[in-house]
Amino acid sequence: MTEARIEADKDLPIIRITRDFAATAEQLFRAHTDPELFAQWCGPDSTTVRVDRWVAENGGAWQYAAVRGDEEYRFRGCFHEVRPDRIVQTFTFEGAPDGVALETLTFEDLGDGRTRLHAQSLVDSFEGRDAWLQSGMETGVNEGYAKLDTLLTKGAI
Repeated sequence: MTEARIEADKDLPIIRITRDFAATAEQLFRAHTDPELFAQWCGPDSTTVRVDRWVAENGGAWQYAAVRGDEEYRFRGCFHEVRPDRIVQTFTFEGAPDGVALETLTFEDLGDGRTRLHAQSLVDSFEGRDAWLQSGMETGVNEGYAKLDTLLTKGAI
């Protein structure tokens, strides 16, 4: 699958994202934990990412801004668990600071140099979940992962 499958859980305020990559689990892990790489692929094409803080380790924290012209959209969180097959972190959009999500990313080795990324975001309410889904996140997710594909194809990771 070259586009991410984005699904809302019907029973819990969870968003699940699944996407396959022509990459090893190690490459995807690095793309999600190296701040220089992350800044190159995260988010929609219309933004650039400036990483302000990044400590990708158990108990570490991160903060970045997605910049579009004169606008800045700031995000922050804490890394709860960082290991080669799984990342657990919090995620907060500073424009809505009461909405903290708990995100879990896992990297499933499919063999032949392919990996399936599973991402799950647990938000505080169904309303919060639906607001995320209506925010344009699908564009940011798919354009970001397309940029990640390009980096992988170029051998940058």
